[in-house]
Amino acid sequence: MLDFRIHTFLTVCRLMNFTHAANELHITQPAVSQHIKYLENVYSTKLFRQDGKKLCLTESGKLLYEKMNLLNNDEKKLKEIFSQASYSSHTLSFGVTMTIGEYIIAEPISKYIKKHPDTNFKIHFGNTSELLKNLESGEIDFALVEGYFPEGKYETTVYKTVDFIPVANANHSFVNSPQYLKDLFPERILIREPGSGTRNILERNLEVQNYSISNFKNRIQVENMHSIIQLLSLDCGISFLYKAAVENELKKGILKELKLKDFSMRHNFTFLWQKESIFSDELRRICSELF
Repeated sequence: MLDFRIHTFLTVCRLMNFTHAANELHITQPAVSQHIKYLENVYSTKLFRQDGKKLCLTESGKLLYEKMNLLNNDEKKLKEIFSQASYSSHTLSFGVTMTIGEYIIAEPISKYIKKHPDTNFKIHFGNTSELLKNLESGEIDFALVEGYFPEGKYETTVYKTVDFIPVANANHSFVNSPQYLKDLFPERILIREPGSGTRNILERNLEVQNYSISNFKNRIQVENMHSIIQLLSLDCGISFLYKAAVENELKKGILKELKLKDFSMRHNFTFLWQKESIFSDELRRICSELF
């Protein structure tokens, strides 16, 4: 069980304010200061510094937060396991990005529960940035994401590599048949919200050619992939998305892939979880079975 002063430290790290931490923990601000001072004496290092009025973690503080937050999340998971009536009945809490959740995850989940009928699932939907926060807080055990994440911070395994393509209504009329990325700029682009993996991937690929979303004449931002596909089917614009999300519409001839000479990419869907967790081996096994 973690020392109560570690819990104080983690609360301060989350709120970055001694007073707010004291209010949440129902203790006095001097008590919070004493807890932090105790830890600084134990580890012989400063954990926080002031940058003007802003409270910041030192490099030592960042390291302690990373390790203690991991232990705290593992401890919460152990308590959850021990609280279950039978250890054979296991609950997995994991997150998926919107595209994966809507179009990819159902089949691997169905195969897994047929092999492990006593497993319970809690599936969270969110964009990549939200799921990374959920991992850090211990709200989910692992995530399956399409977007970018800090290299080396997580343990990972690739689920699959998929095509990322430009698409339009099969009957969409272009002034000139598009051959290059810039030929799509007069069009209305349908895009996901900032923080979405689909949007991040598009933005990075545009940046490589010194372009941005602002190069497109008009934009519609939608926080749901299904709605984007509906709008595409109604010929309301063009979009860039994973081929797996529109496989049926492409086969039925509702939508068409736009073949461009300067845009071709594939991207990984990746499982990730907290590095050095005591559950790492188990999570890697689970993810391998979800392939």
